[in-house]
Order: sequence, then structure tokens, then C-alpha cells
Amino acid sequence: MAIFYDTHAHLVYPDFASELPQVIARAEAAGIARIICVGTDLENSKRAIALAEQFPNVFAVVGWHPSDAMQAPDDLRPALRDLARHEKVAALGETGMDYYRLPSKKPGGSAADDEPIKQKQAAIFRQHLEVAAELGLGCVIHQRDSLEDTLALLEPFAGRVRGVFHCFANDAAAMRRIVAMGSLVSFTGILTFKNGQNIRDTLAATPMDKFMLETDCPFLAPIPYRGKRCEPAYVKEISEVAAQVKGCSLEELSTATCATAEQFFRLLN
Repeated sequence: MAIFYDTHAHLVYPDFASELPQVIARAEAAGIARIICVGTDLENSKRAIALAEQFPNVFAVVGWHPSDAMQAPDDLRPALRDLARHEKVAALGETGMDYYRLPSKKPGGSAADDEPIKQKQAAIFRQHLEVAAELGLGCVIHQRDSLEDTLALLEPFAGRVRGVFHCFANDAAAMRRIVAMGSLVSFTGILTFKNGQNIRDTLAATPMDKFMLETDCPFLAPIPYRGKRCEPAYVKEISEVAAQVKGCSLEELSTATCATAEQFFRLLN
């Protein structure tokens, strides 16, 4: 059986509370040897660390999600430094920029209403990048409808911080810009959707050593589970489609994606 990693999971969400050991056991049975549990605020990140302490094959990423930026403290850096000292913290995140639900997208909202949110998202993202550069950690990046601003903030850190643009849904041109900065992309179950041809096209153009696989569970379950709760075991279905797109064997895909994850996330190898 080919071995894979789930490089982005939200196992501390309530969706998994009643059967977490079983979820992790199913992942192991499916050949998913490592799971990266990603935080979205400080409390969530602490729970990710606790989970990583409990399960040897689970590792934590700590950070603050851009969609909740307005609730973040003005200076997140001391808390990030403190959390990142833990022996099972593999990276910082998820952080970045998300313009999908800005006030201007809703009736009565305006660009002026957007500005404080954009500014706070940018400040929190920059703080993650600063701490990542200090500590030599990678940064898990969330980007939605905000590519240009996200890249502009990342660019000054290129060479000091590697990012992985998780749940990547942009085109091959965007992927090449990210890779040129020394960063990576990661693909989810969207890769398997009937309307996911654009994602498959981007994967086809992505070098074998520049991408990883993830579920982003409990979201985005792949075919044939679409519409149900996603879980780490489903990397198996994602990998099968990814191997078809790349024209390689599952073993070749395993070797490439696991090596990339081990280079990006400290502690995995």
C-alpha cells in the first residue's frame, strides 16, 4: 500500500469529537501515515497541540485564520512564539488573506467597510511571517479572492519563509509565481470533483516536488464521499486522482509528496 500524509486537517473541530480515535485509526488503515492538525485561533491551536501529544502520528500547526482576524489580539507574535516552542508544532498557520466574505460582497456593504478587515488580516499575516522567519518554520497560507495582496505580503519574506498555499484553486500561472518564491501548493478533494478540471489542469502543470495533498477535513470530501463529512482517510481517493493526472504510479506520488511534506514541516521525517 502506498503511504500518504494528510497535510491539512481540522481534527479539533466538533465534527470529530465523538469518534476521534476511530477517525485516526481509519486513516492509518488507509495508509495515511501522518496527519497535520491545523489551528485557526489560539484556543484551537492549543487543542491541536494536545491532540498531537495524544497521537504519535498527528502533528500541530498553530496560528490564526484570516476570516477571524478582527477577533485576534493586536500583537499575536508572543503567543505564536510560545506555542511554536512545543516539540510537536510543525509550522505556523493557517494564516493569510480572505476577501470572500467582505462587507462589500453583501447588500449595503462598501469598500470603505472592507478596509479595516483587510488591514487587520494583513497585520496578522505579517506577524505570522515574521515569527516563521525568526524560528525557521514554514507557514500554511489561506488565500481566497486575494491572490495579489497575499503574494505582495509574502514576497519580502521569500528566501526566509516557505509557504504552502493550501486548498489551492488558482491557475497554473499563479502556481508558477508561488513556486518562484520558493513556496508550495497543496490540493484537496476538489481535485476529484466533476467541475474540478481547472484544478486538475493546475496540478498537471505543477512540478512533482512542489505540491502536497490534504483533505482540509471536515470540508471538501472527495468523490465518492462528496457532501459528507471529510476525514484524513480520504487522502487515498485524492491520491488516486492525483496519480492519474500526473501520469505516475501511486508509489511515485507517495515518494514525491511525502518527501515534500517532510522538507516543509519540521519533525515529520
